[in-house]
Amino acid sequence: MSEPAFHSALELADQVRHRHISVSELTQYYIRRIEAHDAEINAVVVRDFERAMQTARDLDTELARTSSDTAERPFLGVPMTVKESFNVAGLKTTWGAPMWQHMVSSSDAALVEKFKQAGAVLLGKTNVPFMLGDYQTYNEIYGVTNNPWDLQRNVGGSSGGSAAALAAGLTAMEAGSDIGGSLRNPAHFCGVYAHKPTWGVVPIAGQQPPVVPISNGADIAVVGPHRYGPQLQVPHHWSAPSPVLRKVVSAGAASR
Repeated sequence: MSEPAFHSALELADQVRHRHISVSELTQYYIRRIEAHDAEINAVVVRDFERAMQTARDLDTELARTSSDTAERPFLGVPMTVKESFNVAGLKTTWGAPMWQHMVSSSDAALVEKFKQAGAVLLGKTNVPFMLGDYQTYNEIYGVTNNPWDLQRNVGGSSGGSAAALAAGLTAMEAGSDIGGSLRNPAHFCGVYAHKPTWGVVPIAGQQPPVVPISNGADIAVVGPHRYGPQLQVPHHWSAPSPVLRKVVSAGAASR
């Protein structure tokens, strides 16, 4: 296939499903892009490459035995990253706060679990400002994330590492969070697409400060997708708890 970096997530899943590229090849491709280009950008600050490659090999073995279920796993074999504030079992979740720099999550956030169930391959996590509270992306643990279009410029925040990783083609798909623009602001700065879902459509459990649990009860924060590409939809069975607000995520082609 042509350069995978800027294909949509669904296009990549289709390439995997029709055996035009293996999950291992696609995952290794993105790992190499991160290793080659992220030193100056500093977007993917928590890396989980060994487990990503093992997941990729397992999926390839499965695909060799049987056809995939496209309805249940729309992102089969698609490498992705998530915002650092999402819990991922075995990885640090710090929210950019030095006091939590040694915190390691014991379980996956609900959205991370959903993406894995949908077949995505998790490469790691992307940078955030301190406590997700700024329109730039810097913290004392991981440093500053630079705009891939111009390394002297700001990426926005708080999902700045998310947007920068997509704009640089370091990941095929990303999940961030938003209250007052944390998905939309960095997407605008980096020339990619982001969507802030209506509250309650996408489960937020597991995306909270390490020692301040937040339930799925009333709150103003939401989580949602970043993407470079023509189409992305949240499967309807991810919706919780509102049954009438479903399949709300759609995008036109991102403008560079």
